[in-house]
Amino acid sequence: MKRARIVVSGLVHGVGYRSYVRNYAKEIGLKGFVKNLSTDRVEIVAEGYGNQFDTFLQMLRKGPLGSKVKDIRVDWEDPVGEFKDFAVQN
Repeated sequence: MKRARIVVSGLVHGVGYRSYVRNYAKEIGLKGFVKNLSTDRVEIVAEGYGNQFDTFLQMLRKGPLGSKVKDIRVDWEDPVGEFKDFAVQN
């Protein structure tokens, strides 16, 4: 198991980015959450297996139609196992 805290910056507010992240994370079996931070940033905390993160990080860089990702910062942490699903937080 791995755990990543990811901050995505760019045009990621008001373009469906959080729903895009949630839907894809659920599809590949990651657990965690996505939420808006201050202007132009989204935070994602996700737990899963290594191969899941490879495709997930590629998908985050692409984003939904209308988004424009400028930067992605990934901090790897020890997994906690606290999540049962993947959700959008407000």
